[in-house]
Amino acid sequence: MQMSASLSPEPSQPPQTEVVEKRLILVVDDSRLQRKILSSSLVRWGYDVIEAASGEEALDICIAKRPELVISDWVMPTMDGIQFCKEFRALTSDSYGYFILLTSKSEKNDVAEGLDAGADDFLTKPVNGNELRARITAGERILKMQLELTQKNRVIGDTLKELQRLYDSLDNDLIEANKLQESLIPERFKRIGDSHLSLFLRSSGHVGGDLVGHYSAGDGHLGLYSLDVSGHGISSALMTARLAGYLSGSAPDQNIALEKTDDGSYRSRPLFEAIETLNEMVLDEMETEHYFTLMLADINLKTGEVRLGQAGHPHPIVQRKSGDIVQTGTGGFPVGLMPDVTFEEFEMTLEPGDRLVIFSDGVTECPNTTGQMLGEEGLETYLREMHHVTGPALFETLMWKLGEFAGTSDFPDDVSGIMFEFQLDPSET
Repeated sequence: MQMSASLSPEPSQPPQTEVVEKRLILVVDDSRLQRKILSSSLVRWGYDVIEAASGEEALDICIAKRPELVISDWVMPTMDGIQFCKEFRALTSDSYGYFILLTSKSEKNDVAEGLDAGADDFLTKPVNGNELRARITAGERILKMQLELTQKNRVIGDTLKELQRLYDSLDNDLIEANKLQESLIPERFKRIGDSHLSLFLRSSGHVGGDLVGHYSAGDGHLGLYSLDVSGHGISSALMTARLAGYLSGSAPDQNIALEKTDDGSYRSRPLFEAIETLNEMVLDEMETEHYFTLMLADINLKTGEVRLGQAGHPHPIVQRKSGDIVQTGTGGFPVGLMPDVTFEEFEMTLEPGDRLVIFSDGVTECPNTTGQMLGEEGLETYLREMHHVTGPALFETLMWKLGEFAGTSDFPDDVSGIMFEFQLDPSET
């Protein structure tokens, strides 16, 4: 090592800036004299200094106790400064080490080689004291910013962990909420004499705003309901849970669609009245911006006569035994949008072998990859193709076809449906 690498005389003594926290600096040079010259200035400026006579020794020191700054000569036997810098950068550590190379090299290719190896800065020999102090000060600024960044990343990491914990907790709650919502439909398939009732519910998320159900509507009568609350997620699901109580099959005295007779039994009240009552209750009693579409049906199991009340819900579909399809309805306003709205009731008749199908708009408004919706005609096409598919298998097949149409099984809206397949009860004939 040539003596020209010694610290050159300082024109003026560097300012004695107080260092609140002593930083550890590693000085690496195969010349003992050069190490002492650098170390004496660094100690005088308030730093803790460790010396190493070779790259190998310096590497062992870094493994045992990582310095915050390193000043290393470039040209050293066995392991030079470039190789040592590469090995230093390969060490795993949570903190950054600022690396300064001492060199007499000034060619651009040499500088590029040093930067590529991981060096942060260079000092040309002979080293000027003021320049050394300035370069170290610049390194301290980098280290300070790195420490602040590490602390902020730690805070962000802790925050993300907390958010993940909250998300997992919310996710578990939503899974339980989904189970509770599913429990609102305890029977997905029911035999009623020789007729069959199938129910289907699939939320676009953990929970949704669709709900379907049935209730006894008096001697020889079956009540059905299908509703679709605006929006998605938890608030919509809470709304459906409350509405389920107003259309309960297990508590007929609380069912808005039923009225008590003189003998103490219950029967279906005029469906348009039931919908109007629900409309006023939502507007007067529920502080919510949600509204919902609704279909109520009362089926005479003996004759096949069906009375329906529609409030903005998609038209009911009657598929005849022959496969022909009839869609009709009064449309109407959704429930909970406007006060003093009147609703209408209409009738349809099922013949043995016919089936009544009621879907939410999650089917007809399901988009494909270009944004085109399935529509009523598309649904009719599917139902004709599935004419001989009965029971819950119809819904399973429809979901498969809908997934093919949409190009995904993750539909943007909840999907729900009711299918009543009518047959005359032999005991009534």
